[in-house]
Amino acid sequence: MKKILVIEDEPPVRANILELLEAEDYDAVGAENGFIGAMWAQEHLPDLIICDIMMPEINGFEVLNALRQEPITATIPFIFLTAMANKADIRQGMELGADDYLTKPFTRAEILGAIASKFAKQKAIMQQYTSEYQRAEALQQKVQQLQQDAAVKDELLKQFQQELHSAVPKLNMAIHMLKNLKTGAQRDRCLKILQETCTNEIELLNQMPNVEDFLSHENITLLRQLNQVNSEPN
Repeated sequence: MKKILVIEDEPPVRANILELLEAEDYDAVGAENGFIGAMWAQEHLPDLIICDIMMPEINGFEVLNALRQEPITATIPFIFLTAMANKADIRQGMELGADDYLTKPFTRAEILGAIASKFAKQKAIMQQYTSEYQRAEALQQKVQQLQQDAAVKDELLKQFQQELHSAVPKLNMAIHMLKNLKTGAQRDRCLKILQETCTNEIELLNQMPNVEDFLSHENITLLRQLNQVNSEPN
């Protein structure tokens, strides 16, 4: 239920407005002067304020100015009531942040229409804010995911590099050892075992872009001779 504060120093006018609002299922609260109204607004934060301009001691302009100075009340929709809506009054109210003016006497349709309009505008602003917040949150999550992906990629690159530095020298040593074996079934069998053992590992390395960047020219030549590295040197 929307809470509406009515600040009006004339009891009959205030009572009529409160009765009208309550009939429309609003939670309507009345304040008999600007000071009480401003204090109540700060404490209870109504969804909308309807305020007379011409009041003794503290007028409507002073109430609006005070509420607009406080962050918790600065965005509450504010409708002025006035008996004489001259251009100077309207300009002053708008400069202070008023959302609408109603000239006394006003009809039931006019005040309810003004209230509905302000709530609709407030809802649209909140929807836009929610949409922008969700968009910003989604973007932040995407950035975090990219950072996590980058961290994972860096870790994989480190593992690839370690694998390269470890595997290629072992392969080179094994090839030199095979050279000392005489040609025959034993040498062929050892060569086949060696090739089958390192195939899976080298295939994994081939999936890494720019694998040559992590290898020396001699190691690249060695792997290419074994038909294990697919890319050509730069």
